[in-house]
Amino acid sequence: MGFFKRFRKPKATVLLTLPKTTLELGEALDATISVSSREEFGATQIRVELKCIEKKRRERWVYDRGLRRERREVYWDTAILHSDAPKATGKLHLVPGFRKTFHMKFGVPAGGRESFDGLDGNVTWNVKGVIAVDGRPDVTGQTIELQVVNPSQSRPKEQKVTMKPCEYCGTVMLKTASYCPNCGAPQKK
Repeated sequence: MGFFKRFRKPKATVLLTLPKTTLELGEALDATISVSSREEFGATQIRVELKCIEKKRRERWVYDRGLRRERREVYWDTAILHSDAPKATGKLHLVPGFRKTFHMKFGVPAGGRESFDGLDGNVTWNVKGVIAVDGRPDVTGQTIELQVVNPSQSRPKEQKVTMKPCEYCGTVMLKTASYCPNCGAPQKK
């Protein structure tokens, strides 16, 4: 391998395909990773990188010598709340013309934070496909932003409604009703 080749990514592409980009906390997702190569190299692994990043707006007072007074400075604190890298395969030797598709399953943890975007802070979930290469930069695919929601917010909870006929007039009513809505007869529990 030439000296300058160590600083260049291998000539390959990785494409991560997701069936949907909106997930509930704790939900698993089936993904497809398509890999193609135009150069011969050895990959240590093919994986998916999932990250949850929180940013918060902060302020601090800094002395400015030019103004001879303190001024307010705004900055953003960044924290990685969750990071996971499930792998699709281990070591693999790629040659020019190589094409392969890997299917895998990964998920958002149930105890994670839901996505939000505000003036003073935000939480984002990002996922991308990666071909890891020793001694050279990794080949990365496009970063996809996921929308992660709380399970209770994604769909209304369905309640099972059971019906029964009135013992006197035969009108169908809720099983929990004390009186018939048609004839007014008391119902047995």
